[in-house]
Amino acid sequence: MRKKSFVAVLLMVALLGVIAGGSVSAQSDLIPVRLQLQWVVQSQFAGYFAAVAKGFYAEQGLDVTILEGAVEIVPQQVVASDGAEFGIAWVPKVLASREAGADLVNIAQVFQRSGTLEVSFVDAGIESVADLGGKKVGTWGFGNEHELFAALRGEGLDPNNTDDVTIVQQPFDMSLLLNGEVDAAEAMTYNEYAQVLEAVNPDTGELYQPEDLNVIDFNEVGTAMLQDHIFAREAWLAGETNGVANTEIATKFIHASLQGWAFCRDSADECVQIVLDNGPTLGESHMRWMLNEINKLVWPSPAGVGVMDEELWAQTVAVALDGQVITAEPTEGAYRSDLAQAAVDGLKAEGVDVTGESWTPVEVELTEGGQ
Repeated sequence: MRKKSFVAVLLMVALLGVIAGGSVSAQSDLIPVRLQLQWVVQSQFAGYFAAVAKGFYAEQGLDVTILEGAVEIVPQQVVASDGAEFGIAWVPKVLASREAGADLVNIAQVFQRSGTLEVSFVDAGIESVADLGGKKVGTWGFGNEHELFAALRGEGLDPNNTDDVTIVQQPFDMSLLLNGEVDAAEAMTYNEYAQVLEAVNPDTGELYQPEDLNVIDFNEVGTAMLQDHIFAREAWLAGETNGVANTEIATKFIHASLQGWAFCRDSADECVQIVLDNGPTLGESHMRWMLNEINKLVWPSPAGVGVMDEELWAQTVAVALDGQVITAEPTEGAYRSDLAQAAVDGLKAEGVDVTGESWTPVEVELTEGGQ
């Protein structure tokens, strides 16, 4: 009896070895690629984390490593130096890197609109860009100021002339606005704007409410610039990996990434949990707010998610030229939509909604400190 049991155990071990070996073999067949984020783990990048967690990349034959960003990390430099195959950044920043000699190309325009705001308290009386004249106006700099500066110049206000407006370098939070050190502060819809609404109004003892604030939306002003997109090196796209054309790998990467964004649109609760499982520094209610606002930037995508809107590209280039982000029109090939279009066509064939025309945002209740 013991001998039979021993033999049975050996057979089981052998069987498990075969299964495990097969699993390892299947995993080793995946092509490894890296994605460099422009900031830390948060719902801004939810679609990519979801594509990993739900196996969308693996289904496309890819083993994707997501690299976190930080203040000192410039995604364009990482990709240009072959530290990653793909990167995420704002369009004007990549255009500046391309003009400086990096062979970077936009291959999927995920965000269809800008998330940048200038936020003030109602009692400051700032209801338009013109009202910023004579005020202390915060901006982060580092290439994030161009929508604001273009809007100011459009109203005859020189951001470099303190007689017109005083530009204040603000940290990446809303402390200067909350402390009364600036009249208006730069904010992203999905992050810093929420930070104000997560703070307690000392006059009421309750959280600030949207009606306490005035917001300048650069999409409405007309100086909005395209932001988060997927980019890669032209030289890398022209090559191959493990016998597979890199354009095919890029198409598969875009396909799975966009599938991740569609998942985060349709299954927001599960998507937020995936982000939380990856260890963001901010809390759950903030991540829920962020995903809802990010979805507003992605959806609807009338031409198909990831496909470039040529008018917004032209507007972005015009603002970049006006702000001397670049000195000349981008060279030919600065973006291409063929790979994103192929990915969109593939997703449509699989029954995935690639436009999100019927999606509507949800109401998110923020808590103090975004916990």
